[in-house]
Amino acid sequence: MSWDGDVEELRRRMELARAMGGAENVERQHQAGRLTVRERIDRLLDKGSFHETGALAGVAQYEGERLVSLRPANFVMGTGRIDGRRVVVGGDDFTVRGGANDASIGGKQGYSEQMARELRLPVVRLVDGTGGGGSVKTYEITGRTYVPGNPAWDIIAAAMSEIPVVAAALGPVAGLGAARVACSHFSLMVRNVSQVFVAGPPVVERAFGTPIDKESLGGWRIQAEAGGVDNVVDSEDEAFEQIRRFLSYLPRNVWEAPPRTTPADDPQRRDEALLSIIPRNRRRGYDVRKVVGHVVDGESLFEIGAKYGPSLLVGLARLDGYPIGVVANDPAHIGGALTAAGSEKLTRFVDLCDTFHLPVVNFVDNPGFFIGTQAERDGTIRKGVRALQAIYQATVPWVTIIVRRVFGVAGAGHANVQALNLRYAWPSGDWGSLPLEGGIEAAYKRELQAAPDPAALKKEIEARLNVFRSPFRTAEAFSVEEIIDPRDTRPLLTDWVSLAYENEATRLGPKTRGMRP
Repeated sequence: MSWDGDVEELRRRMELARAMGGAENVERQHQAGRLTVRERIDRLLDKGSFHETGALAGVAQYEGERLVSLRPANFVMGTGRIDGRRVVVGGDDFTVRGGANDASIGGKQGYSEQMARELRLPVVRLVDGTGGGGSVKTYEITGRTYVPGNPAWDIIAAAMSEIPVVAAALGPVAGLGAARVACSHFSLMVRNVSQVFVAGPPVVERAFGTPIDKESLGGWRIQAEAGGVDNVVDSEDEAFEQIRRFLSYLPRNVWEAPPRTTPADDPQRRDEALLSIIPRNRRRGYDVRKVVGHVVDGESLFEIGAKYGPSLLVGLARLDGYPIGVVANDPAHIGGALTAAGSEKLTRFVDLCDTFHLPVVNFVDNPGFFIGTQAERDGTIRKGVRALQAIYQATVPWVTIIVRRVFGVAGAGHANVQALNLRYAWPSGDWGSLPLEGGIEAAYKRELQAAPDPAALKKEIEARLNVFRSPFRTAEAFSVEEIIDPRDTRPLLTDWVSLAYENEATRLGPKTRGMRP
């Protein structure tokens, strides 16, 4: 006697599950400009690599012993490959009750997180809906209310220190779904298609009495500038491409080293543009992305969170094929000063690099913390000190390139300067407790007030102090270790990075301080 009949029943049930919420709801999803969860998984993963877990879970209806209908759980999960490397992927199915709590969705979500953590594989969340919290309709379905408890959050929190976690908001995302997006190492949303909020427009309108639409409440502009998500893309396909690219820089878990790619750029390249890219006029800015691009492997810079704390650039790149973290002040935004938002961005990025053993290169042009009444209201010093703490707690290899300014407490946090402070300064270096511009007024206040011509005296003092401003004088006292030709930056760093990886290989595994989102 064979099991053909049971296998045929299995096939029929799989077909019911793959129908998701039915043709009408699938068409509604497409009309909204969004893919279904199964289309998303197919486009994200290597072709034919998806192996689904829990496809048969759902709400079934029987006539006698025969299954007549199945409303599948609105969460699809399993394993697959991205560029040949295994990952766990889980996605909300908006075609079934708008991605809200249904059937065994809570169990499936938690299982996907547990699977990723215990198999030590990256997890990709494709979030489209409330993502497990459910609506008040759940009360009627279950016949009771419940005390909230975020499912599998202990696993989610622990995984942040062990495996890469990526989250994409691919539609209107609220409540627990929004939390699942935020609790990640890299998150993104699709412009004019995704919205992310703690509670949706109906709840907000009920609370405050003012109608509001989804885009105004949690659209891409709001979340990108608030740091609710890292990156914004124009399409779901672009989202999948960014997910693949982000993961390409990271190891599968903290017990492995980040993967080196075959070098495609000359490690000894010396770009002539670096000799003149920093203006001699200290009041003029420059394109920091071009500076970084002249040093790292060609086209390898992957920027993260460009809209949040824009005076600081952070991202991933490669040196001679080795993945690294990049930090750089951007003088195009408030002179590159470190803001409260920039401090939070720096803290999170340093934690990311330290967690996954990515050596860091810091391009410094830091005039100090942003100042003024708004900066004080933003809690800049508290958040800035947290960023300094992250730098000092990090044990990953770190090298500093002093491009121009290093001033104040924020500038002093360009590295753990009490450790082996590996740093190289360009001849454009300019540093001290305070910039002369503004510092003279503070230090010589009485003399200037008493002078018959304060402007002339200020000019005289500035000329006198400028004599001591040369970085070569600092080098004479060994207060800066090396001043280099800017064109030598890439050769020096490509020589350093292999040693950095050799040393970090002795420290693989979780760091003593856990990663926070």
